[in-house]
Amino acid sequence: MSEGAKRPGEFREGWPIVLCAMLGIGLSLSSLPFYSLGPLAGELVRAFEWRLGQVMAGPSIVAATILLTSPIVGLLSDRFGVRRVVLISVPTFGLAFMAFALGTGSIAQYYATWAVVAIAGAGSLPVTWTWAINSKFDASKGLALGLALLGTGLFAYAVKPFIAWLLPLYGWRMTYVALGCLPVFVSFPLAWVFFKPERPPAGRKIGAEALGPGRAEFLRQWRFWVLMAALVPISFAVAGPIPNLETILAQAQLAESDVVTLASLLGLSVIAGRLAGGWLIDRLWAPAVGMALLSAAAVACWLLAGESLSFTGAATAIVLFGLGTGVEFDLMAFLVARYFGMRIYGRVYGFVYAAFALGAGAGPIYFGHMFDRSQSYSDPLMLSSGFLVGGAALMLTLGRYRFHPPERPTKTHIDSPPTS
Repeated sequence: MSEGAKRPGEFREGWPIVLCAMLGIGLSLSSLPFYSLGPLAGELVRAFEWRLGQVMAGPSIVAATILLTSPIVGLLSDRFGVRRVVLISVPTFGLAFMAFALGTGSIAQYYATWAVVAIAGAGSLPVTWTWAINSKFDASKGLALGLALLGTGLFAYAVKPFIAWLLPLYGWRMTYVALGCLPVFVSFPLAWVFFKPERPPAGRKIGAEALGPGRAEFLRQWRFWVLMAALVPISFAVAGPIPNLETILAQAQLAESDVVTLASLLGLSVIAGRLAGGWLIDRLWAPAVGMALLSAAAVACWLLAGESLSFTGAATAIVLFGLGTGVEFDLMAFLVARYFGMRIYGRVYGFVYAAFALGAGAGPIYFGHMFDRSQSYSDPLMLSSGFLVGGAALMLTLGRYRFHPPERPTKTHIDSPPTS
């Protein structure tokens, strides 16, 4: 069966998995705490007379916790199945998030709540949802991943007006409760009814060195360490500019109204990047797609680092950055499936996601530190530009895919390079 004939059938049967994953990722640990913190941080500062820096330290606790929990979640997903992990983690995460409403003014309690939220929500991270997508889709794997990962962009777009509506009516405590209800009453029921991924066939291994079913062979595979090494600088360069974008644009002396317009353009560009990147990696060799799109993001960082920046130049940079960075999660999940297969997908993705979290946690801290020192983002932006190109170039060394769907021949693939 051709890819073109197969693709509609995949979506006809697999759309419930995609829908569950889209909403699950949008209301997960990777989205809900981070995109809601900005609008609520000021409320906590006023309520408890904390410093803003103290409030903003919460996500760093999540990043540190993910380094430990993500590999464990991957192992549990492979051993017991992602459905069980999701059905336990999603409601537990929602209830834990509501605990922010119980704040007493103790900063230690606040940080402990972040840690509990991170542990409870570890099973809601993309490792579980993308496992299900990879298990259901072959010919349309990239596009399905892109659609599922749109959840982060859609939630980021919707959460601020939602919070702005809730706060004056109910206050910050009930706003936290309402946000915690979203995974409990939206993600969980849908997952209970529709999220029933089946374990896929192992796929046809390519080459004599393909992985077997053992638990830890991937730790001895050079491709695993190349992927880990590539993702740390890429995630650093992706995560560093985003929370500082408004300040970067303000430094260019753009009008406040222009800054708001340009900042909103980033979310739309990321959505476009997710869809375009997912469509392309279904048809072309994924590391090459990553190189092209991440290089566009590198150009964006170089433009933003310039001393003079017009509105048009800033808009161009933001569109390029969004298109480039929108592909990172799609690419990560796709590469793990194609180079390590589905038998140990959860374990490998868990470690890979931990590497991504390491870079993503360090990027914003470094950007803030450098701005405090020099009142400029030029140096960290130029460093990010180099990191994006360097990390993408590392991916080019991965060679031919090692796992293909059984239906697809290898001799005529356009998605593999000519040599390994």
